[in-house]
Amino acid sequence: MRLFSALVTLIAVAFAPSVVAQVGNNAGVLNPNQANVEALGALPNLNQELAAGIVDARPFLSQSALNTHLAPSLSTEELEELYAVLFVPLNLNTASGEEILLIPGVGNRVKHEFEEYRPYRALAQFRREIGKYVDDAEVARLEQYVFVPINLNTATDEDIQTIPGVGNRMLHEFKEYRVREH
Repeated sequence: MRLFSALVTLIAVAFAPSVVAQVGNNAGVLNPNQANVEALGALPNLNQELAAGIVDARPFLSQSALNTHLAPSLSTEELEELYAVLFVPLNLNTASGEEILLIPGVGNRVKHEFEEYRPYRALAQFRREIGKYVDDAEVARLEQYVFVPINLNTATDEDIQTIPGVGNRMLHEFKEYRVREH
């Protein structure tokens, strides 16, 4: 799946003048826009009907949109348990405070820290800044819910390699197909 996502991004680089990629590590959290009905139905508090409803309502452009979809059917406690394993990744530079608070275990103090260090230029910056307030394990957990946008046409090699699944070969491909100024 990661390779597929990287290939889709590569194709986008070839055809878009101002491409941005999502950088983050959400390996332990499913994206509701990508998971199938069976995977969704196996999650806490989701039955097959709710899972099919998620698939039918896609795409969810934000976690708030997913929350609006599910809130009539699930309690606050059920939603929090579900969001530990199902989440639309948040753009650290544009997510609202309300969306940040949807991340399980995040309260007003951490929300404030997320917002204070904007704009984020790389995920390493998020790790460094939020790591001042929580331990490495918590930074890794929080990282599963967020991304930092990068412009593939101007990003450094290091930034591109933070995209899950991208190694040296894919890095070369991204750079080869960058949009060139005329």
